[in-house]
Amino acid sequence: MTKAYLLDGKAIAEETLGRVARETAALRARGVTPGLATVLVGEDPASQSYVASKGKAARACGFHSVQHTLPTTTDELDLLALVESLNADPTIHGILVQLPLPKTMNAARVLELIDPRKDVDGFHPVNVGLLSVGEMDRAIVPCTPAGSMIMLDKACAALGRTLAGAEAVVIGRSNIVGKPMAQLLLQRHCTVTIAHSRTRDLAAVARRADVLVAAVGQPEMVRGDWVKPGAIVIDVGINRVAGEGLDASGKPKTRLVGDVAYAEAAEVAGAITPVPGGVGRMTVAMLMANTLEAARRAAPAGE
Repeated sequence: MTKAYLLDGKAIAEETLGRVARETAALRARGVTPGLATVLVGEDPASQSYVASKGKAARACGFHSVQHTLPTTTDELDLLALVESLNADPTIHGILVQLPLPKTMNAARVLELIDPRKDVDGFHPVNVGLLSVGEMDRAIVPCTPAGSMIMLDKACAALGRTLAGAEAVVIGRSNIVGKPMAQLLLQRHCTVTIAHSRTRDLAAVARRADVLVAAVGQPEMVRGDWVKPGAIVIDVGINRVAGEGLDASGKPKTRLVGDVAYAEAAEVAGAITPVPGGVGRMTVAMLMANTLEAARRAAPAGE
């Protein structure tokens, strides 16, 4: 039986989206409507689903939402021209180019062309730099780490703790999650270790953590005996693995698991995120929050 405090991503995401919708209504009353443009190149089903969910959330929040769907054969120069037009469009405050792009395109070139002030994914080198030096009034923070921090605050409130002085271990060093997560934890006065595949005695390093963040993309790699008793565990991983039996079409069933062996870790941790239903639910919510903030910053003084 789970004894850890369960961090319900669905409930926290809905709370975040509710706040964004209320604050958007107040901003619209002042004459500013946040605008989000999504760009999808190709027909990847997962990407189509992600883009659709982002558009739906944007409309629910009261945003001006536009989607540009381009064929796989689109020339990179045409995509770059579209990004430049969105940069120049005053009704658009957030631009999201859905990854992955076709292999014929240079994704870094495309993403770096996005105006950093409209880079609501937080991937532009300018935003990465602003985050690293603590310029939070100017930076746009990547969505998954930003959502993870909200969940950490919920855990601390439930457990009567503070992040200041806590030892945090982030397993994973990606530019999308691991590195920005470490920066955010440092800004909250944690002592931070970034661990990875070449870390010696990774289990022992993880076991030191008051806050353990797993973002490696390895199904259930973090076992229960890697978790310090009472630690807060944030599982960013989403991995599809074999399930039991066959589905209605006769194909083998699959199931989603995180990077943490949930049942084992939940017996030891003080608080934990489930998979599914944990951090993943926060990513779209934080994209909406970033778009709202970008619109606020772009609004003329006095509006």
